Amino acid sequence: MARMKPSTLRIGRRYRPNRLATEYDAIVIGSGMGGLTSAALASALGERVCVLEQHYTAGGYTHSYARNGYEWDVGVHYIGDVGAPTQTRKMFDFLTGGQLQWAPMDDEYDRFYVGDKLFTARAGKQAFRDNLVAQFPGEEAAIDRYMKLLAGVGGALSRHSMERVLKPWQRSLAGPVIRWQQPKHIYRNTYEVLRELTDNPDLIATLCGQWGDMGLPPKRSAFLAHAMIARHYLYGGYYPVGGAWRIADYTIPKIQQSGGEVFTYARVDQIRIDNGKVTGVRMDDGHEIDCDCVISSAGAENTFNGLLPADVATAAGYADKLGRVRPSIGHLGVYIGLQKTAEELGLPKANFWIYPGNDYDGALDAFLADPEAPFPVVYISFPSAKDPDYLNRYPGTATIEIVAPAPYAWFEPWKDHTWGKRGDDYEALKAKLGERLMRHLYDKLPQLEGQVDYYEVSTPLSTAWFANYRFGELYGLEHSAERLQEDWLGPRTRIPGLWLTGQDTLTCGVTGAMMSGMLTTLARLGMRRVSPLLKEIFD
Repeated sequence: MARMKPSTLRIGRRYRPNRLATEYDAIVIGSGMGGLTSAALASALGERVCVLEQHYTAGGYTHSYARNGYEWDVGVHYIGDVGAPTQTRKMFDFLTGGQLQWAPMDDEYDRFYVGDKLFTARAGKQAFRDNLVAQFPGEEAAIDRYMKLLAGVGGALSRHSMERVLKPWQRSLAGPVIRWQQPKHIYRNTYEVLRELTDNPDLIATLCGQWGDMGLPPKRSAFLAHAMIARHYLYGGYYPVGGAWRIADYTIPKIQQSGGEVFTYARVDQIRIDNGKVTGVRMDDGHEIDCDCVISSAGAENTFNGLLPADVATAAGYADKLGRVRPSIGHLGVYIGLQKTAEELGLPKANFWIYPGNDYDGALDAFLADPEAPFPVVYISFPSAKDPDYLNRYPGTATIEIVAPAPYAWFEPWKDHTWGKRGDDYEALKAKLGERLMRHLYDKLPQLEGQVDYYEVSTPLSTAWFANYRFGELYGLEHSAERLQEDWLGPRTRIPGLWLTGQDTLTCGVTGAMMSGMLTTLARLGMRRVSPLLKEIFD
C-alpha cells in the first residue's frame, strides 16, 4: 500500500528562534483560513508576515492527517460556490496560485434522513427549487418566497461586513444608515422566518437540513447565518482535489514571496503590550518577537481571555463583552478506513444528514439533557469518494468520516490530561459513543458491516488539544442573532496594533473565515491601498 510520508502532511516550517527574520510588518497568530488569507494578501502588498501556528501542521480546520495508511480531513467536508468564477473561487485561485482544483460532488449532494423520510438537495438554483417543489408539491409559493429571501441576503451580508470595516467615527455616521437598509428578518431566528412562509414541518426541516454546518438548529440560529450557508451550496458541493491540506500547502508560497513564513510548533504565550499599544508577542519558550502589528486568528475567546494580559483586556472592556457571547457546541468525529475503494463499496459523492425527526431544536434539547437520547444530527461524509486524487495516494482504500455534536462538559473531567493518555474511562466513553455512531453508518449502508479495517474517535478535547479552542468548539462563537449584532466582533479592536480575523469576525466555515481575512486587510491597510489588489483578484 502506498503511504503518504508524514512530512507531506506537516505543512509549514518548524519554529525555531534562529529561523525568524530580523523584523516583520505583521505577526499572525494562527494559520486557519482567516490567518492565511490575511497573511497572503499582506504579502501580495509587499509586507513581510510571520504566521505562528501552535499545531504541528498549518491550515487550522483545513488541515488533514494520516494514520494507519489512511488520510482524513478534519474540517473541510465540502465547499460551495467554486464551480464557476465567483468571488469565492477567485479568492481561492489567488491564494493558491490557481493550483487548487475542485471536484464536483453528486448532483444530489445532500441527503436528509428525517425520521423515516428522505429528502434531498440538488445542485443548481433552478434545480434546487424544482427539486423542493417536487418533494413538497403544495408548497410552491412558500418555496419561491424562500428563494427570494436567499437572493436578497447577499447584499445584507455585504452591508453587515462593511460596517465592521469602518473606523469608529465612520461607523457612528454611516452605521445608522446601513442598519436602516438591512432587511429586518436577517437578525431574527431562522425558525420564525421560515414559519411565516410555511407551516409544513418537513419542509422547514429540509430547508434547515444543513444546520450542522454552523452548529445551531433553526430556533437558535440567525437567519443571516442560515441563508448564507444555503446560498453557498445552491450550485452544489465541491471537494478540493488532493485533500483539504492542499489549501495551506498552495497558499504558503504566497506568504513567503515577500519574505514571510508560516511556522508550526509555534505557540504564542502572550501578546505584548506597552503603554497600551501592541509591541509584539512572547512565545512559550520565552523568546520575544518585536512587531507593532499583531493579527489574531485564534478566536475572540483565546485572544481576549488568554493571549492579552488580563488587565489590558479588562480595561478595554473585553471581559464584559465576552460574557455576552457563547462558544459553539463541540463535536465527535469518527474517522474510518476500509480496505476497498469507494467504487467497490458503493460510496456516494454526497453527504448524509441523519435526524431522529423534524423537530431539530427539541432533539438537541433532549440530547443535552440525556446523553442516551438519540443524536440530534449525525453527518456522514465520504472524502475518498469525493477526491479523484485519493487513490493515487492510497490505492485500494476508502475513507469515511462521521460528525455529531457533543457538549464539552461531558469530557471536561479529562481536560488536564495529555492527548492519548487520558485513561481507560475516557477511552471507554469514546468507544461507546463511536459504536453508536457506527450503527448509523451501517443502518444507511449495510454493505459496510464487516468491511471496516480501522476507525478512531475524536472528542471536543481533541479539538481543544490540536486546534486550541478552549471548549472544543467547532465554529468559534455560536451564530445566534445576538452574536451577529455584537459590533465589537470585527477586525478592529480597542488595542492599537491588535487586529482580529477568522470566523468570529464574520461567519463560520472556510469561506467565511477566508472572507474575514479580506475584511481584516481592508480595515488594517485601507481601501486605497488594498482596492487595486482586490480589483486584480476579482476582475
